[in-house]
Amino acid sequence: MRATVFGTGYVGLVTGTCLAEVGHQVTCVDVDEAKVAGLRNGVVPIFEPGLEPMVLANHGAGRLDFTTDAAAAINAAEVIFIAVGTPPDEDGSADLQYVLAVARTIGRNLAEPAVVVNKSTVPVGTADKVRDAIAAELSARGVDVRFDVVSNPEFLKEGAAVNDCMRPDRIVLGARSATAVETMKRLYAPFTRSHERFVVMDERSAELTKYAANAMLATKISFMNEMANIAERVGADIEQVRQGIGSDPRIGYHFIYPGAGYGGSCFPKDVQALERTARQHGFDAGLLQAVEAVNNRQKHKLAELVLRHFGGDIAGKTFAVWGLAFKPNTDDMREAASRSLLADLWQAGARVRAYDPEAMAETRRIFGDRDDLVLCQDPAESLEGADALVLVTEWKAFWSPDFPALAATLRARVVFDGRNVWEPSQVEAAGLAYYGIGRGRSLQAGSGGRHGH
Repeated sequence: MRATVFGTGYVGLVTGTCLAEVGHQVTCVDVDEAKVAGLRNGVVPIFEPGLEPMVLANHGAGRLDFTTDAAAAINAAEVIFIAVGTPPDEDGSADLQYVLAVARTIGRNLAEPAVVVNKSTVPVGTADKVRDAIAAELSARGVDVRFDVVSNPEFLKEGAAVNDCMRPDRIVLGARSATAVETMKRLYAPFTRSHERFVVMDERSAELTKYAANAMLATKISFMNEMANIAERVGADIEQVRQGIGSDPRIGYHFIYPGAGYGGSCFPKDVQALERTARQHGFDAGLLQAVEAVNNRQKHKLAELVLRHFGGDIAGKTFAVWGLAFKPNTDDMREAASRSLLADLWQAGARVRAYDPEAMAETRRIFGDRDDLVLCQDPAESLEGADALVLVTEWKAFWSPDFPALAATLRARVVFDGRNVWEPSQVEAAGLAYYGIGRGRSLQAGSGGRHGH
């Protein structure tokens, strides 16, 4: 089949590439000429495991192309995906200007029947707005071309997006038209060979399904961070609590890992947008407000632990920071916990030596050149002259450091584990003070870490 995808961000590029991988003819459209030229020359603008070789192979095979020519791409397609950004507006609601701009472009150029697919995460009711925008442009042209609008939200995890696309656990289709649903089932058939994965519903339910899924996962994270803060105060170990509740199949182990707060392009934006949608419809979504508030507070937890250990004075001290991306296997730093930590450390007069396996260029883009930030080539370089180490992102490369070597290197002999990946007893046996998230006695121990020096 012939598909066109508007947008070459995470969702658009992964979706288009995976469709090409299974044999469809795909054109990805973007208004950024430099980005399109780069993609045509094999420059993939995002880091996502497995994506770059797939882009290169399918572009080389002629199944995947990139263009700024929207008109040609629209009229070459049976299915047209809208996969552009929906950033937060000033009030936290999703900004639909890019989605509706694409809809109007489709209406101005559509000449053959097509299925238009909302792949972007959009508020409930957006399918109607897209349908109206296309119809208005067709009417202005005085033409009558059949089109259907389908809500087909994405459920891609950054760091595992290619696998999620190639092996989806469900494909949600929101549509009025049975013909459109059948077209989408044909398009996605190569991804559903082993068993039926389609969940068919109306458009508004599909739109809400996406927000509900992200809000549920964000709620689990904030709940565990709340429990971690209670555990810290009562002298319990949240990791033991996690194992105790995760063994209940009604709860499960997914998304109950406490840490320094969630980030990325989806959870913060979508929880906020859903809460604003509820407010616009006269409902006060108190739980969603609490999820957001808990997360915003949790992003300052590492700085709180640091300041507690050093008696509130870290001016002139140097901190090695491991991990800057909001999660492993991505270079994305949108809403990352590291950004809150760095801002808190700098505000208190500290210096930072930072390392991340993939996010160094993004860190440089965000913060530029500063005297209190050194971007290092590897974890070892970040430790040079450091008083303490703070782990923010749980890249596998950080899971098993040489703790005796850390004790010999760090001037204050203390580590702060923002993802609870290290075993406190092992760290302490090396002569280091250990602080984790909700790990037992760190509050009672005062400035000496979990068990003191």
